[in-house]
Amino acid sequence: QVQLVESGGGLVQAGGSLRLSCATSGGTFIRYAMGWFRQAPGQAREIVAAINWSGGNTFYAASGKGRFTISRDNSRNTVTLQMNSLKPEDTAVYYCAAQWTSLAAGVSAREYDYWGQGTQVTVSS
Repeated sequence: QVQLVESGGGLVQAGGSLRLSCATSGGTFIRYAMGWFRQAPGQAREIVAAINWSGGNTFYAASGKGRFTISRDNSRNTVTLQMNSLKPEDTAVYYCAAQWTSLAAGVSAREYDYWGQGTQVTVSS
């Protein structure tokens, strides 16, 4: 059983930055691709970014491309999401997720096996 714990959310003004972190335990980290998802009130959960086991392959949703950067540290079993130039529409609960795969990370929530509890990101205008 893999446990995921997100941190780093908060309130920021538009144009600001936040760095989300996800600490994992209970599994072999390099066996998992990792993803960041978000869910705004009344909206479906959507992919933000994903990264394969080695960090050599990443995916970004169009909404965050050029503003967000996903990375992982396999020595510390952590994955981070650096978010710059934040916009009010980025407001959501952000979730870290783990997918058991040696291939490229999935982009659909149903492909992921474990989830964190989420961290709130609020961007004020």
